[in-house]
Amino acid sequence: MIDHLFIGDCCQPSVLERVQIDQYRAILLVTSDERVNIEAAFTVRSLNSQVRLIVRSAQDNLNEVLSQQLGNFVAFEATQLPAPSFALAALATETRGFFALDEYYLRVVRVVIDQQHSWCDRRSLYELNSSTRRLLTHSHANTTPPQAFYQWEPDTRVEAGDSIAYLEIVDRIYEPEIQQESIDQGSRRFTIAQLKSKALQLWQEGTQTQRVAIVSTGVMFVLFLMGAILYKLHDPTLSIKDAINIALVLIIGGFDNLFGQFHLEASMPWWLYLFSFLMTIAGTIFTGILFAILTERILVSRFQFARRRPIPRSSHVVIVGLGRVGHRVASLLEQLKQPFVGVHATAPEPALSPQIPVVVDNLKTALNKVNLANAKSLLAVTDDEVLNLEIALRAQAINPNVNLIIRTFKPSFQQNISKLLPNARVLGAYALAAEAFAAAAFGENILNLFRLNNQTLLVTEYTIEATDHLNGFLLSEVAYGYEVIPVLHRKASGTIILMPSEDTRLQMNDRLVVIAPILSLKRIERGEALTRSSQVQIEKRCLKMQPLMEQRRSRGLLAAI
Repeated sequence: MIDHLFIGDCCQPSVLERVQIDQYRAILLVTSDERVNIEAAFTVRSLNSQVRLIVRSAQDNLNEVLSQQLGNFVAFEATQLPAPSFALAALATETRGFFALDEYYLRVVRVVIDQQHSWCDRRSLYELNSSTRRLLTHSHANTTPPQAFYQWEPDTRVEAGDSIAYLEIVDRIYEPEIQQESIDQGSRRFTIAQLKSKALQLWQEGTQTQRVAIVSTGVMFVLFLMGAILYKLHDPTLSIKDAINIALVLIIGGFDNLFGQFHLEASMPWWLYLFSFLMTIAGTIFTGILFAILTERILVSRFQFARRRPIPRSSHVVIVGLGRVGHRVASLLEQLKQPFVGVHATAPEPALSPQIPVVVDNLKTALNKVNLANAKSLLAVTDDEVLNLEIALRAQAINPNVNLIIRTFKPSFQQNISKLLPNARVLGAYALAAEAFAAAAFGENILNLFRLNNQTLLVTEYTIEATDHLNGFLLSEVAYGYEVIPVLHRKASGTIILMPSEDTRLQMNDRLVVIAPILSLKRIERGEALTRSSQVQIEKRCLKMQPLMEQRRSRGLLAAI
């Protein structure tokens, strides 16, 4: 697969001169040693001031400085690029990808239509496109989803069993199920059973200190109410305000102040006097507990000794291996407000949030400590693919219904695991990242990547230059000619349009963001647009035909003119 192979130290100018680096337009420095990659980048730049540098490096701050100093420089980390794909696979939802463009959030969703779906037998495919949504792919039941875009007929009716993938704009990068749950909880009234369930959950998930605080507060509130009621019943001449005042003074430890200052007209029975004394003692104990809790909180905040959250009991994600990929996946799940627990053989890195629940133990035995029987998904993302397979098999034995996501490196090993565990999601970390590195060599900026219909799609940014062959093209020519989905268009004046109209014409210094597989990016790089198979000629226009033309235009039928 390699045209020319040279063996030597890529940091040495003599080796690079032998390779004739001055004749190439891009170089990918992807060794496993970041120091070598960065050193070689400086050497390459000294020999070729125009070559594009694509470097494997996880040093974000350093990469930003190098981009400014070296110019035409792009840096990726092969283990972090596919992290969103692992996180989305763990959620086991309809979302296939999410990313941010400027201040906007976009989500890629793949849904299987059922009889209860609002689109079923009510919408045609062209009606799904709107100012906030773009249809990506469509396939009927029991058919393989297409690998290319625009492989659907606009007038096709949405039916039960159809598989539809689309891109939509959202306010926040949250899962639809989470949003719906929060809306439902805010709008409905809680029944007594639901309140009991919430209270029980709060009690079970709380720490020992929190439980003591809850019990103490409940006891003090009951004693306060009893004290006010008993004094009111004992002396009806007391106002409700005075009765509450007496109970309040006693509960905060003011026994001597009360009986030294107040002169009650009626004689006080011994049991009420004893109850008042017990209220003062209970109030003193409660005050001590309160001070202890406040002191603990202050020390935790001051020295950052934050307590980790308890291990979730059900419907959570188990991340086995908190290396670079696991750490990144944990951060994404934290942003998505998803319950999860991490498992690592040694103490995690300090950069990991101190509140994330972590079990530090042997990876094989730790599965018994993370409530795996009730877990939703398990990610085996250690640096050992054989260990990942073993963990997945052990997890399946404990919970046959768990959603398994396995990280692999070798393509052959990935295929064998897919045959052994057909229901598992087997993702090759390097295979996912390799397409981003290769696409970056074309000279474009890769913003994100995700998996859809068993292929990797790249969110790619173009800046239209004077010599760019896309300059002057309509977006319809770019979209249908190269089979890409235009997502964002920013004019040179600064106006940003999401889901831009297909009759927009590209101009110099415009910014264009598209979703495309790597083959489409390759065609754009070479200027090899698909051959037009049809042409529309308008012979006559009348008032009756105008609405029809507008309708057809919205369906995209005239996009190839």
